[in-house]
Amino acid sequence: MGNSQSGSRGQRQIPVVVLAGFLGSGKTTLLNHLLHRGGGSRIGAIVNDFGAIEIDAMAVAGALGDSTVSLGNGCLCCAVDASELDGYLARLAAPATGIDVIVIEASGLAEPQELVRMVLASEHPGIVYGGLVEVVDAAEFDATRAKHREIDRHLALADLVVVNKLDRADDADRVLRLVRTLTDGAAVVPATYGRVDPEFLFDCRPSEERVGQLSFDDLHDHGDHGGHLHTGYDSLSFVSGTPMDPRRLMRFLDSRPEGLYRIKGHVDFGPYDARNRYAVHAVGRFLRFYPEPWTAAEPRRTQLVLIGSGIDADALRKELEACEGDAPHADEQGMWGVLRFVQGSEEEPPAQEPGA
Repeated sequence: MGNSQSGSRGQRQIPVVVLAGFLGSGKTTLLNHLLHRGGGSRIGAIVNDFGAIEIDAMAVAGALGDSTVSLGNGCLCCAVDASELDGYLARLAAPATGIDVIVIEASGLAEPQELVRMVLASEHPGIVYGGLVEVVDAAEFDATRAKHREIDRHLALADLVVVNKLDRADDADRVLRLVRTLTDGAAVVPATYGRVDPEFLFDCRPSEERVGQLSFDDLHDHGDHGGHLHTGYDSLSFVSGTPMDPRRLMRFLDSRPEGLYRIKGHVDFGPYDARNRYAVHAVGRFLRFYPEPWTAAEPRRTQLVLIGSGIDADALRKELEACEGDAPHADEQGMWGVLRFVQGSEEEPPAQEPGA
């Protein structure tokens, strides 16, 4: 979601991903992986105690530098209030930083629901919620769950669960099955050493945009990572020249299947709004539409990308095709469901926001 949509095409919204998990689960390893394998994207990080996490000097100098906010010791959700966090986000989201995604790495004791609420409460127009990623240690999952019963609640809130250290688990399949029963339809992704494909979490910057500068991808040998990173998720591209019926599409979005983590793209509602296309941004249960004026040069069509884990791409395609509508006229109530999820609309509900 690094190139996420916004209310106007001149303004880019930066996704803010909350990275949570108990001590030892592998959050920092995952963040380090994203910094080194981010597809050329520039990642801004908010971390609790920068001096304590193991990000090597080259990563700090090359990928973070001024793009890091250190909050010192303590729990992030207790250390700052929403307005303070807004200040940190504003600093990282400033156009001059060139940041594509912001990752908040919570301390092992942080309450993820509060962090999500703080991001959702932000009034900064340049950011958008990018999802709650919960990391669990597969090898120690039973022991962690016995010690921290609240992990069940954290998993139920998550948009994406990374089951890390699977190579060390005695019965990896059992842990994966158990974790899936504890989530509320979230995507569950197996991982070792925190290696999750960054495209699952955000839109990686195209390589041609970084001509003349080295990225971490250029500086590292991909030999030990190739091939298996893309096994963690499935994707579906949907293109239609027939306008979408807003009521049918909202029924589809309201019943998103388990494992469908992200939806991005643009929707043509035809006669329901002939002037605008609607950028759509969905992560987990969070949903936003952004109306954008059509330009004369672009074809009027719907283009969507759906990303998830264990999703049935053929079934989803058929469901989207069933949302097409070729009615020549629109009734005035048809767009009400969509407009509820346009930012700033008086009818915007909190129902699909995590933790609400």
